Order: sequence, then C-alpha cells, then structure tokens
Amino acid sequence: MTSTPAPEGSHLVTVQPSGRAFSANAGEPILAAAIRQGVGMPYGCKDGACGSCKCKKLEGIVVHGVHQSKALSAEEEAAGYVLTCCGVPQTDVVLESRQVTDESAFPIRKMPSRVTSLEKKSHDVMIVKLQLPANDTMRYHAGQYIEFILRDGARRSYSMGNAPHNGPGVELHIRHMPGGKFTDHVFTAMKEKEILRVEGPYGSFYLREDSDKPMVLLASGTGFAPIKAVIEHMQFKGITRPATLYWGGRRPADLYLDDWVQAKLAEMPNLRYVPVISNALPEDNWTGRTGFVHKAVLEDLPDLSGHQVYACGAPIVVDSARAEYTALAKLPPDEFHADSFTTEADKHKDPVAP
Repeated sequence: MTSTPAPEGSHLVTVQPSGRAFSANAGEPILAAAIRQGVGMPYGCKDGACGSCKCKKLEGIVVHGVHQSKALSAEEEAAGYVLTCCGVPQTDVVLESRQVTDESAFPIRKMPSRVTSLEKKSHDVMIVKLQLPANDTMRYHAGQYIEFILRDGARRSYSMGNAPHNGPGVELHIRHMPGGKFTDHVFTAMKEKEILRVEGPYGSFYLREDSDKPMVLLASGTGFAPIKAVIEHMQFKGITRPATLYWGGRRPADLYLDDWVQAKLAEMPNLRYVPVISNALPEDNWTGRTGFVHKAVLEDLPDLSGHQVYACGAPIVVDSARAEYTALAKLPPDEFHADSFTTEADKHKDPVAP
C-alpha cells in the first residue's frame, strides 16, 4: 500500500504488517489520530494506565506523556515499545501492531441518551439501561464501551453489557465507588428519564470470529458486562466454539447475574461456567471454587497454547492473568484479549512523568 506524505506540520504513522498509514497533527497522540481517521488500533483506557495499546516502534521518534510504569516500563521504552494513547510522534513513525480492520472500526458518535431503567443487582452493582436516539443508531461490537461526558467535561467509561442485536438501547453494569463523582450520583440521585451525553463506541475488545480455538472468558466483578455481550453475540451468530466462563467475586452476591448465566447454560451446550469466590464467609454456605479467579483457570487448563483468552475486570486480575498465562501456560501473547477496568483512582497511581 502506498501512502501519501503527511500534511505540513504533521507526521505520517505507518502500521505494519498491514501497511495502513495516517497522519498525526503536531502534538497529537498516535491513538487519537488513528481514532479520528477510522484506523482501529488496539487500546483500552486511553489514559496511560492499562498498557493495552502498547506496540513496537520500528522507526522514528515518539515522546510520551504521563503514564504508569506498569503500562510501559523504562526498560520497555528503551527496547522500542510505545504507548499509542500518550505517545506523540516527533518524526514520521513506523509501528508494528495487530489492529482492528478498516471495516470493523465503527464511527465514534456523541449523542444524548435517556435512562430507561435502574435495577440494583447487589449492594454495589446497578444495571442502568439507556435509550439512544432512534434515528442515530450507535453501531458497536459486543465487548466495546461508551463514555459518559459529565457536565464539567470529565469522562467515565462503561462497557456495554448487551450485544448490538439486543438493542436498540444499551445496558451498563455500574459498580459503586464510594466518593466517586459519577457512581455516587448513580446510586443516590439518578432517576429514570434523566438525560446523559454519551460518546462511543470505544475499545478493541471483541470476539475474534476468524478463530476456531476454544475460549476462556475470564471476568472479575462488573468485568462480566462485556463478557455477557460476547456470550449473547456468540448465541446470536450460532458460534459453537467451546467457551468456559470463569467469573470471580469476593462474595457470592458479587456474581450478580448468576441466574442469567445458568439460563444460558441450558441454551448453549458449548458454554461451561466456573464461578469462583475469594472471600466467602461461613454464612454464604459457598461450596464452589474459592481463591483467585485467574488461578482457577491455571488449575483447570495448565496448557493454554491452543486457546484464546478474553479477560475483563480489575487491573490486578487482568495483569496477573496476562503475565501468568503466557509465562506458565504457554498462551500465545496475541491470543490474550483484555479490557482492564481502570478507575479514576487507578489512573492516578504511580504516574511516570514525560
């Protein structure tokens, strides 16, 4: 593929092995430029906290903004890796990255949404359903997320818990973070018919349908939301690859849609379910698996060399799973697909100055 020179004052970014190219304006991070021009590259938080957008730089100079060392260490940066979410090209740049194809990068839209229902599923999980404009449908992949744009311009990201065919609205699983500007409102003051501004879809977490490998679906807490959307999508598309859901919580009540999963097991013979509880109390009468959910996968599947893993939830779970599955269970690194649920507090831990 031939590429045209970048406009004056900007730099050309070329992504191998696809050969796709786009221009980044002066001072513009690579990822923002890619999203603006419909080039789908892998990413998660967009805030230098999760490392999902990390890729290898083959040529050129990139300067990073503030980020966390666990997302990109000094050693990785010295070895030529970049975070596209906060990496700003200083010259033309060539990157190596697996990426979303042209056709599957849906346009990102801003739109109003109306709260149609609020259902408290546990002491700290609310399922919020939103109605989107009927004449302005948001197209998205099961597993992607949207951002609320708050009045002060702050943003909060939540994965859509339903597959697109189960629309036209979207379902969000919102966990209460005490003191959280947005979630305090959701749990104390939000009402049906409230209008909120949203933007999306974002994220590169979605089912890779070109594979026939058996799948591990790993969720902690409300990380179940995008996994639920993927399960709905599999059923809708008639995808019968073997899939095992490992869903972890501290207490049994944290598995807030266990009854939904049980119903799906009866409908989907290819789906298995392993609930895992880390902090069960005697009054829970829990007789199932205990411990860390990502460890349960290793106990059952010590060899993941032929699997795909889709992992969602707390950064500690996703990061531990990624490291241990590749190091201990021979999972190919490019078969680990993740969405790490970084909170505002997570984003401000351990920042590395540019």
